Amino acid sequence: MGTNANFEEKPVAETLAANNHAGDNGIPALAEEKAPEPTFDTGFASWIQVVGSFFLFFNSWGIINTWGAFQTYYEQNLLSDMSSSSIAWIGSLQAFLLMLFGVVTGPLFDAGYFRALLTFGSIVLPFGLMMVSLSTKFWHLILAQGVVIGLSAGCLFVPSVAILPQYFKKRRGLANGIAASGSSIGGVIYPIMFDQLQHRVGFPWATRAIGFLCFGTCCISYSIMRMRFQPKEKRKLLQLSAFKEPAFVLFAIGMFLGFLGFYNFLFYIQSYAIDTGIVGSTLGFYLLSMLNAGSTVGRICPNFIADHTGPLNVLTPAATLTAILAFAWIGVHNAPGIIVLSVLYGLCSGGFVSLPPVVMVSLTKDIGDLGTRLGMIFGITSVGLLIGTPIGGAILSDTGKYLGVQLFTACCLITSASIFAALRFSRSGMRIIAKV
Repeated sequence: MGTNANFEEKPVAETLAANNHAGDNGIPALAEEKAPEPTFDTGFASWIQVVGSFFLFFNSWGIINTWGAFQTYYEQNLLSDMSSSSIAWIGSLQAFLLMLFGVVTGPLFDAGYFRALLTFGSIVLPFGLMMVSLSTKFWHLILAQGVVIGLSAGCLFVPSVAILPQYFKKRRGLANGIAASGSSIGGVIYPIMFDQLQHRVGFPWATRAIGFLCFGTCCISYSIMRMRFQPKEKRKLLQLSAFKEPAFVLFAIGMFLGFLGFYNFLFYIQSYAIDTGIVGSTLGFYLLSMLNAGSTVGRICPNFIADHTGPLNVLTPAATLTAILAFAWIGVHNAPGIIVLSVLYGLCSGGFVSLPPVVMVSLTKDIGDLGTRLGMIFGITSVGLLIGTPIGGAILSDTGKYLGVQLFTACCLITSASIFAALRFSRSGMRIIAKV
């Protein structure tokens, strides 16, 4: 990826030497001026990349954020004979593979395979949804919704994050926040589509309609997005030296623990509200859309603030507030409360899920290594995504109550917030020592 240091123009001396080669008349050619430095943060070319990234988020995490609607439908209809914990493996597998595949897609992006990644994801993700529409058994859904959608979404996600630093510096957080809001808006539109259409035309065609919309919006991204800098050398799949950096290790642990608990709220809030009689099935189905609507604002505003205060200064409070709301989940037992809680959880967690890539930029000395290091962080985080919601489902199945799931979610998040706070203060201490 690129900074001006990694993708320099030819030195002036080389340019002069090349241009001063004598022609047929023996008169040296005039030296050409060095190409101007690329501009950042402004211009149509920069902001159109944000639009493209928005739709990549819309179709990667937007699809993942829709899983709660599928989980509720499967529990009540298609897989009603299976436990919540078993069904949750489908959703956790697709989120796990989306993140884990970043270990591969990050270096591929750094190596210049941006278009290839977009092509694969734009074709295979809609194909996976079409296969889900034909699925009738658990193993069908594991393959189509877990594996195919997870891998293809991973091909869209890392490029959507990694391309923006090529166009933005001072407004990098804002650009990332606007793009990341695509996952929230996808999480609003896709569940509503699914709910309305599966009542009218059935599950198969409801899922196919999502697939058609997914393909159309992916084509928009493919047609307008371009890498600004082509790499000079191939990057390694892993950069093991990163694990010698305390800041990187602390951030990786915090991300793992945070996402170990975070998605339990999204997966089980609808089931909790319906099973406990707080709301009916109709209103309960829209709780996820309400949460994602709140998350839209929660992704843009914190990222805008992060441009002025620093990403860790915003990520830490966002994670803390998300943990507090997870604890508050224990005491909510009425319809107004569950609606407000869902919206606030989306609002506060928006910064928690959208700021990590911006933090990773601040922790990366050579921006050309960003794709690789993002892939490593996402790979670690993916393990938390894989096991987190099945652990919550197992707690629910064993106890028959949601209290254990609520405590597990909240404790994971508050521990993650504490680690981010420790990282923030340690970096402040290092700067003070460096000045002294």
